[in-house]
Amino acid sequence: MRAGSLGLVVGCLVWSAVASGAAPAVPARPEAGAVYDALQRMVRVQQVALSPDGARVAWVESVPPKPGAPSEATRLQVLERAHPERAPLRITASPDSAPCAEGSLAWSPDGKRLAFLSTACEGPSRQLYVADATGTSVPARRLTTVKGVVATPKWSPDGKSVGVLVIDGAEDAQGPLGPAARETGVVRASAPVKRFAVVAVEDARLRFVSPAGLFVHEYAWSPDGARVALTASPPPGDANWWIARVYAVEAATGETSLLHVPRWQVAEPTWSPDGKQLAFIEGLMSDEGNTGGDVWAVSVPERLAAKVRPGEKAALPARVPPARNLTDGMKATATDLFWPTPERLVFAAQVLGESALLAASTTPGEPTVLWKGPEHLMVSLGRDGVTSAVVRDTFTQPPEVWTGPVGAWTQATRLNADVRVAVGDVRSVTWTSDGRRVQGWLVLPSGSADVKGRKVPMVTVVHGGPAAGVTPAFNPQTVLLSARGYAVFLPNPRGSYGQGEAFVQANRRDFGHGDFRDVLSGVDAVLASAPVDPARQGITGWSYGGFLTMWAVTQTQRFQAAVAGAGIANWQSYYGTNHIDTWMLPYFGASVYDEPEVYTRSSPINAVKQVRTPTLVLHGERDVEVPASQGYEFHKALKALGVKTQLVIYADEGHGLRKPEHKKDRLLRTLDWFDANLAPVPPPPAPKVRAPTR
Repeated sequence: MRAGSLGLVVGCLVWSAVASGAAPAVPARPEAGAVYDALQRMVRVQQVALSPDGARVAWVESVPPKPGAPSEATRLQVLERAHPERAPLRITASPDSAPCAEGSLAWSPDGKRLAFLSTACEGPSRQLYVADATGTSVPARRLTTVKGVVATPKWSPDGKSVGVLVIDGAEDAQGPLGPAARETGVVRASAPVKRFAVVAVEDARLRFVSPAGLFVHEYAWSPDGARVALTASPPPGDANWWIARVYAVEAATGETSLLHVPRWQVAEPTWSPDGKQLAFIEGLMSDEGNTGGDVWAVSVPERLAAKVRPGEKAALPARVPPARNLTDGMKATATDLFWPTPERLVFAAQVLGESALLAASTTPGEPTVLWKGPEHLMVSLGRDGVTSAVVRDTFTQPPEVWTGPVGAWTQATRLNADVRVAVGDVRSVTWTSDGRRVQGWLVLPSGSADVKGRKVPMVTVVHGGPAAGVTPAFNPQTVLLSARGYAVFLPNPRGSYGQGEAFVQANRRDFGHGDFRDVLSGVDAVLASAPVDPARQGITGWSYGGFLTMWAVTQTQRFQAAVAGAGIANWQSYYGTNHIDTWMLPYFGASVYDEPEVYTRSSPINAVKQVRTPTLVLHGERDVEVPASQGYEFHKALKALGVKTQLVIYADEGHGLRKPEHKKDRLLRTLDWFDANLAPVPPPPAPKVRAPTR
């Protein structure tokens, strides 16, 4: 396998000790821009897919961005597991094999063809392609010409068609993370609908199946191909994912029946091998695509009632089959779901800051741990339920593809073999806060323990969500901060994944209070056990982490510098200006119009006069999840109060930055802010010289 060439990373990230006489060595501070540029030459694996028979593994890998490119390009690779010594097969729809935006891999049932999405280097929209993956020279064949959005290809069980999700005629639909389309005239008079459609492989005919009144978020073919399970909601889908329900649609007729009305959010619909049951993950989730919860299952009767035909709105049937929680009380959070055998489900999970693969029975009970470790894991499971392909990475090890039986994997790629990241200790830190056990990760800079008595500055990085969790993943921000001499603390406060549903829901109607106490007590735990300077503390985060950063500087003077990205300054004004306000109802328990005091209690703007901390505010110009007005509101208050601050708005960006130059600016600007406001490592005191006496 080829390896990346990242010698510059080695040179930039290794501490160099410079001694002068008896003075202790002081680590050199590498130039951050050079480190960042070197990291961009690292290969990131964005998806892995094992063929059903386990014979081949495919993955999507990044291609280093070109200057001025609107987005990153990717490369599709296929490796024969029986011949790991052979070079991988490149799969592409690009006519001249130039790197394009390609991905969303799906194997055919026989494991010989790949369906995928590609721009073919022709424009921003992706279309569906099918390619032979056995090594023949047959080029990829285009199956769709949709003027809109095509997503999530999955083969039908008979291999004759490919299912997709389609938004027809709405090419500017970017999803909640993307930049919002500019609104003029009558605002949101109608909303685009994402529907399930079937594309015949033989003649490329596309047929819509699901009702026009349902926005489909996820789907899964039944084993016989007769039905498709959906998680779907009324449009607008970006806003209503939080009230999605579980449906079954007849693939031939489009007749649709409601299967489950969840209390919280649902994701990952997965059929049992006999097609008689449907499993899914249900729990309190704050972001679509960031799945977490318990594993549930519902029996699917052969004859379904209360059917809704295409074009009609879905209605609640007289009787909804009862669902059962298979992992009730589990001290973990399920994130990805597979059902390989009738008696056993397998799911990926987060467990107290670590990644895991667990197995559950079809009856409620304690799941079995198949594998668990301190790393980040992306999983694809074969038909046998044992053979798997995974992407593994840690804070210090970039991602690589591994294959084999669960927990006994063999490394299949050496994409980043030359990458060397020098850091100090990496520790899982646990502490008690309000009687709860809380966990987080601490990454110390290299050389921090070499000199007795020296303490390093620290940056606390609060994750977004809040329903998410930090596992040890290779992250440019952590690498850059560590390379500059900062300890990095990544807490998983209440509201995070990894300790079960009760822990996830522990910050409902309490944003900024209990969860922030968890963060502060975690900082105390680090100070008590690591060489960290209490007088040089920074805090940063994006989205919910941006809110908690804004909240932190209004509640305490413990932080000497802060960087708030896409944060929420005022929950009351935010409620009426964001485009996804449905997510707030399960967290706050009521709308802002019914219980404004709950929103007021958690708004940083109401305590902004307490801020003394220099605070950098970052935001995307066209963010629909957290409008840029929140950044303006906080920045304006700080500026009026004489607090050192700066506001940066990234042009044409949404909630997640996409342009390479903006991603770079965000990280380097963050580093510069901490460098400017957290004093550098002080030199050792000069020895006192006493004049000789006569």
